[in-house]
Amino acid sequence: MEVVNTIDPEEFVDRVQPALEAQDWERLMKTLKANWTCDQIISLLACASPDARKIAALAIGLIGQACYLPELSEKLRDSDRMVVDMAEHAMWQIWFRGGCEAANSQLARGAEALNRQDIDEAITFLDKAIKLSPDFAEAYNQRGIAHYLAERYPDSIRDCERVVELMPLHFGAWSGLGHSQLAIGNHEAALTAYEKALKVNPHLECIAELVQELREQVG
Repeated sequence: MEVVNTIDPEEFVDRVQPALEAQDWERLMKTLKANWTCDQIISLLACASPDARKIAALAIGLIGQACYLPELSEKLRDSDRMVVDMAEHAMWQIWFRGGCEAANSQLARGAEALNRQDIDEAITFLDKAIKLSPDFAEAYNQRGIAHYLAERYPDSIRDCERVVELMPLHFGAWSGLGHSQLAIGNHEAALTAYEKALKVNPHLECIAELVQELREQVG
């Protein structure tokens, strides 16, 4: 087993603080990469300092890869809500750069089109992202959202199922799967999907409310 040299949490916070205060993300990334490995940074998620934990989550969101998602998901149950929020944000950042560079670019364009409610254009970009990186979970997830918004629920279900096959910790896709199952009246399937979303991220308050309602309906 590889031995990871530990980082002093206070020293870590002090060294990155200037870049954080200036909101200079390029400088922050250079500081992180020049001084520590991702394995060293991820180890700070288990330290006692909330400041170090939340900055470590931020750092992994900037420079980490999918292999660090399990450790980040554990912080979704952290006692400090800011740590929870940073861990959740970091997971989304990692998901959004999960393809090759060209696929990531197409995903970004697809997400922008979704924000404009231009569903057809979004799907065009997302199809390209998937063609470039066939195992790009977030491209399937965003396309699933697009299909859901267009009320093409079976297509959304297929995409969401592909996401959780590739990325079982993707609470967003589990939630999306639940929404589409609910839309076509599959209450038990929706409940199962929502419960899996909450198992990963217990702070999804809207999903928790839906789970309570569905449990009452399906007994």
